[in-house]
Amino acid sequence: MRSYKKIKNALIPVFAIIAISGCTKLDEKLNSSLTSTQAASSLGAEGTGLLLKAAYADLATPFTNQDQVFSLEENTSDESLVPTRGGDWDDNGVWRVLHNHTWNADHGQILSVFNNLNKLNFDATNVLAFNPTAGQAAEARFLRAMSLYYLLDLYGQYPFRNPGDNLLNAPEVKSGSDGVNFIISELNAVLPDLDSSNGNTVANADAAKVLLMKCYLQKGAFANMAAPTFDPADMQQVVTLGNSIINSGKYSYTPNYFDNFSVNNGSLSKEAIFAYPNQSGVSVNHAGVEGRWNMTLHYNSYTPLNPNAGWNGFSTISDFYNSFGVNGPTTFSVADSVIDHRIGERYYPGATNVSGQKPGFLVGQQYNEKGEALKDRKGNPLAYTPAIAANMIETGPNLEVTGIRVLKYVPDYKNYGGPAGNWLMIFRYPDVVLMVAEAMQRGGDDAGALALVNKLRAARGAAPLTTMPLVNPSNVDDPNTLLAERGRELYWESFRRTDLIRFGVYLKPWGLKPNDDPKNLLFPVPTQALAANPNLKQNPGY
Repeated sequence: MRSYKKIKNALIPVFAIIAISGCTKLDEKLNSSLTSTQAASSLGAEGTGLLLKAAYADLATPFTNQDQVFSLEENTSDESLVPTRGGDWDDNGVWRVLHNHTWNADHGQILSVFNNLNKLNFDATNVLAFNPTAGQAAEARFLRAMSLYYLLDLYGQYPFRNPGDNLLNAPEVKSGSDGVNFIISELNAVLPDLDSSNGNTVANADAAKVLLMKCYLQKGAFANMAAPTFDPADMQQVVTLGNSIINSGKYSYTPNYFDNFSVNNGSLSKEAIFAYPNQSGVSVNHAGVEGRWNMTLHYNSYTPLNPNAGWNGFSTISDFYNSFGVNGPTTFSVADSVIDHRIGERYYPGATNVSGQKPGFLVGQQYNEKGEALKDRKGNPLAYTPAIAANMIETGPNLEVTGIRVLKYVPDYKNYGGPAGNWLMIFRYPDVVLMVAEAMQRGGDDAGALALVNKLRAARGAAPLTTMPLVNPSNVDDPNTLLAERGRELYWESFRRTDLIRFGVYLKPWGLKPNDDPKNLLFPVPTQALAANPNLKQNPGY
């Protein structure tokens, strides 16, 4: 994307200088040029901080919006799909082709995610051109490394430019082992300079360690998506990094799972390592975390706002729901002695008493805060069913209620139209524990891995597992596997596609998706990007 980078690396810093330098004298004449040294001097420490703040703001669109990283990671997996319901959610089939893996290089979301991740990539790079402090540079390099990781994971390659590079030349492109090794080197380099006082909404040492863990786990997949390998030395790195976080004593399991996703999760969660702080009552130009409940709830889900309480789209498949160990859609009974609370709550204060909603998986008849049965817009009972049409195009009188819904983020009813106060959880402590367990198991320590997982399950109210294979290649949603445990803990947190690839089952069939083509292990590089940067290469098969 040569023209895009030219703009981002040349124009934006100049715009920033104009905006920031109201009290700075720049003795520049018409047609004169501004050197990098002069530009950096004009900005000063405060101006560089504003550029860094702008890079942080770039996290919002690709990571909070439902049609961005979430869509490419979740709608392409067994965790999420978006059926067409009459005239709703058709959008020329863009959602359906993601779930059944029939996209092409012109898919709008694939282009948008590529562009938005690269905006973060190059805005973070801009910070490095303006005399940042060591701490500012470390934060900017972390943000850039994060964007590069996701680009490498989704597209198999990423464009890269350093400050001072000739803007007339197309950025270089890194891919495969070279690409992940560069990200690892960057994260290791910045670790000493990430301020120990940094909170969990800015780049911090533990967030860098989590991203390093992901790089080491994915290293063999980045080298060969079709047949990932796991070097024992890389697995030991995962264990070492993870144990440093576990043994720090800074994190623990939040007693109520859904407090991690509530409107007050910034203060309630004991698990947040890196989060995006959505701000309630503050107008921002992005869909925000509120999209996480709007996209799944029915229009009539919150009667005071009837008929605009939700968008009635995103659902999950029954096979994934059943991986929690239930035998099909059911309800909890008082006699249940052990319940995996991650599947849902009977009652959640601030939600159930306001709207009737119970966080978790929503199946069957829905009720309002008064206990009255809700109806859909056609007057039928608002009772979500697991059945979804084979072609994901719903017809008939009950088309509005098909699909199990997922309400992971607790709605902020005081700011229901958004922006909501819920922070978006990007890296959570249980992911660290599960990555350590995976690395241990891949290294042959099945007993150690099982012990870690059962401690997590105990915290969630779930019965212990007696055996735990990594994966069942013949059943993606086998509830007894480590892959299933990652799904139960991290569902709808934008990790599932990556996990399925690493565990070697992404090309297997699951609900409403048949066997598919190995080319789909990577998304195509958008056609527009190829035209702009000749160093980018289209992925095989596209």
